[in-house]
Amino acid sequence: MGGGGRDRLRPAAGRRMDISQFDYHLPPELVAQFPSRRRDESRLMIVDRAGDGCTIVPFRRIADYLEDGEALVVNDTRVFKARLRGNRSSGARVEVFLVRPLDRGDGDAWLALVSPSRRLREGEDVLFGDDRIRLREYQGKGRWAVGFASRAARERIIRRHGRVPLPHYIRREDGPADLRRYQTVFADRARTGAVAAPTAGFHFTRPLLHDLAGRGVRLVRLTLHVGPGTFKPVSADNIDDHVVDPEWAELPESAARVLNGVRDGGGRITAVGTTSVRTLESAVRGDGRFVPLAGMVDLYIRPGYHFRGVDRLITNFHLPRSSLLILVAAFAGRDRILEAYRYAIAQRMRFYSYGDAMLIL
Repeated sequence: MGGGGRDRLRPAAGRRMDISQFDYHLPPELVAQFPSRRRDESRLMIVDRAGDGCTIVPFRRIADYLEDGEALVVNDTRVFKARLRGNRSSGARVEVFLVRPLDRGDGDAWLALVSPSRRLREGEDVLFGDDRIRLREYQGKGRWAVGFASRAARERIIRRHGRVPLPHYIRREDGPADLRRYQTVFADRARTGAVAAPTAGFHFTRPLLHDLAGRGVRLVRLTLHVGPGTFKPVSADNIDDHVVDPEWAELPESAARVLNGVRDGGGRITAVGTTSVRTLESAVRGDGRFVPLAGMVDLYIRPGYHFRGVDRLITNFHLPRSSLLILVAAFAGRDRILEAYRYAIAQRMRFYSYGDAMLIL
C-alpha cells in the first residue's frame, strides 16, 4: 500500500504563512561538527505543549518521561556511503551522489545528483578505477538517471569509493568514526537505503533501550529512507507552495498491530524523529487506526495539520526555513518552538545532526 500524498490540512480562507516566520539566527559555533563523546551524553530539552518554559536534562533521562504500555517508534533505515567521487575520461573530477533506485527495467538504474553537471553528456561514463557509472538521462537541476554495469559493480564502487554523506553544515571531510556514529544503534543492514540519517535516533544506546524495555515501553520499528530533500530549504515565500521530495517508507503489518494495541490500551505513541512522524501520519486512518504501508510518501506537514498518529515527539534542532522546522512548529506551535529555540541558543545547546535533542510532550 502506498500513501502520504494527501495530508489532512485544508488552508483556512486568507491564511498565509510566510517562510520568514520560520527563521532564527544561530551562532555558527553552535552547529555541532562532531557527535558527543557518548550518545546519551547529549542534552535533552523538555517542551510541554500544555505548559510554559523549558527544562534541560541529560538525554539518558528520557526514560523518566516514558511509561509502561507506551510505544517508542524508531526509524531503522541504514545510511550508505552515497557520495562517490570519480573522474571524467578527461580527468576532471565528478561527484555522483546516489539518491535511490529507479524502477526502470533496464538494469541497475539509480537517481543521482551529479556535480558539476555542466558539460556532462548523456551516455558518458564517470570512472572509478576499473569501474564506471553511465550517465543515462539528464532530468534537470543536476539530477541524472545513472546506471551501473551490475549490482556487484555498484556494491564494489560504493565500498571502495563511497564517502559518508555528512550534511553540508558539517564543514569537514568524513572520517572513520562517522561510519559508526552517523548511524543509529537500531539501523538495520537489511534496511540500507538512506543518504541522510534519522538523527533524532542518534542519542539512544543499547543499554538505554534495554532499560526502556524493562519499564514496559514497546519499541516499534518502521523504515523511511531519508533522501537529500531533507536538507532542501523552503524557497517559496508562502510555505503552502513548497513541495517535499518523495521518500520510500514502510510500516510493517506487525508494527501497525502493535501500535493499534498500544492505542487500545490507552498508551501514548512517541515518535523518534520527523521521519517517523511522516511515516506514522501517512499510515494512520481517519479513525486513528494504523494500517500497513509500503511505498513512496510525500506528506508535507505544516501548521493547521491534524495529527492522528503521534502523541509525543523526540527531535533534534533543525535548520531555519526548513520543512522539518515547519513540521515541529505544526506539532507544538510556532511561537512555542521558536521560543524554545531561543532558549536553547541562550543555553549553548548544540544544533543539527550531531547536536542535542528536544522532547515535545
